[in-house]
Amino acid sequence: MRTTRHIFSGLILLAVATFAAVPGHAQRAAPDNREQVMLSFAPLVRAASPAVVNVFTRKAVRSRGPASPLFNDPFFRRFFGDSLGLAQPRERIENSLGSGVIVRSDGLIVTNFHVIEGADAITIVLSDRREFEATILREDERTDLAILKIDAGDEELPNIALSNSDDLEVGDLVLAIGNPFGVGKTVTSGIVSGLARTQVGISDFSFFIQTDAAINPGNSGGALLRMDGTLAGINTAIFSRSGGSQGIGFAIPSSMVRTVIDGAATGAALRRAWLGASFETVTADIADAIGLPRPEGVILSDIHTQGPALRAGLRSGDIITAFNGQPVFDTEGMRFRVATGIVGDEARLSVRRPGTELELSLVLELPPEIPSRNERVLEGRHPIAGATVANLSPAVAEEMGRDHFELGVIVRAIASGSPAHRLSFQVGDVIFAVNDIEVETVVQIREVTAKPAPQWTITVRRDGRLFTLAVAG
Repeated sequence: MRTTRHIFSGLILLAVATFAAVPGHAQRAAPDNREQVMLSFAPLVRAASPAVVNVFTRKAVRSRGPASPLFNDPFFRRFFGDSLGLAQPRERIENSLGSGVIVRSDGLIVTNFHVIEGADAITIVLSDRREFEATILREDERTDLAILKIDAGDEELPNIALSNSDDLEVGDLVLAIGNPFGVGKTVTSGIVSGLARTQVGISDFSFFIQTDAAINPGNSGGALLRMDGTLAGINTAIFSRSGGSQGIGFAIPSSMVRTVIDGAATGAALRRAWLGASFETVTADIADAIGLPRPEGVILSDIHTQGPALRAGLRSGDIITAFNGQPVFDTEGMRFRVATGIVGDEARLSVRRPGTELELSLVLELPPEIPSRNERVLEGRHPIAGATVANLSPAVAEEMGRDHFELGVIVRAIASGSPAHRLSFQVGDVIFAVNDIEVETVVQIREVTAKPAPQWTITVRRDGRLFTLAVAG
């Protein structure tokens, strides 16, 4: 055991010494005596763990079931059918458990959206076993983050400050703190295994820190902690074939967490910056076709006439290789960089244009609401009655995670039990035509549906495909 410990300590000493020798990394000093080599994570955990909380949620779930177990018997079902034994909808309480991190002393908590999704009540349990009911300040499904608030009076609660996740490097030591499987607060250690993981597909903004610190169910919403005691990210998912940790965990970087926190306490709307351009990843084939030595960056395919990209002098065909000094490798990384930018700040872009390389700057802006959304509930005797629709604009497209260049009338909500609900219209459908009349605005669709018709044909664009529904009037 002693030999193993000496070998392990020697490896740490060698690795840290080598790392410290790299220019620009003097702050990571090598231990210079045996006592330092044998240092423990305990002081770091002792300081940080009180700010990691348990998040208990309760949700009422309504379901139908047979009034008696006899109606599950095939013999009875043969004579009485499937409908006679159905009881009235029954309500059961579904409980779930996750983790959260206090990021401000007044009780502001960050967790995952999927931890509290649909919850009717949320209880926060602190390290000292005190319980508080939490209110939801912000839910952002697109980033899988949620901001909660508890009221502890004038008491200043333990909290963890956010770090700059762009300072992380592969190989940095990290700790994961959470409540896996409900066994109680647990700390695991590991390293940063990878950065800018964009092919995970967990949320709309796929850009994750990968770690080999053991993360299991219940860790969701917990802290990924740096060695200086700051928050590197929020643990959110694992790659697993068994349901348990296999050494591949993912955390949402603190830079995205900071963007979602901003303004949540005051009730302000979530503000995400907008580039005003569409782009695609420069693949090996694209790089070869345009004569690049290697694939890098994103190539702009279209520039919005109302966007900051046009005002900054960007053109279709330009390749953005870096954003504020951070390299850009693909569309997901570019979207992350723009989304974590601060509205009103100036962003620096490294641009490759045929025959030259440029450094351009632009002021990050909110996507404009042009045209005005004119959100309305459709009423009357027609198949889309009960749908809430709006004009698509870059602002509405951003809210719904759509292409900023998309135009038309989009479904924002559907009333339960309405004709639109019964005919399976979905939130996000873009209504393309009604009775073979193309509609581009809410005003047009209201005019068309106000006239009675013996038969209705509705053409809808969904997931890039057109569907036509025919219904008798």
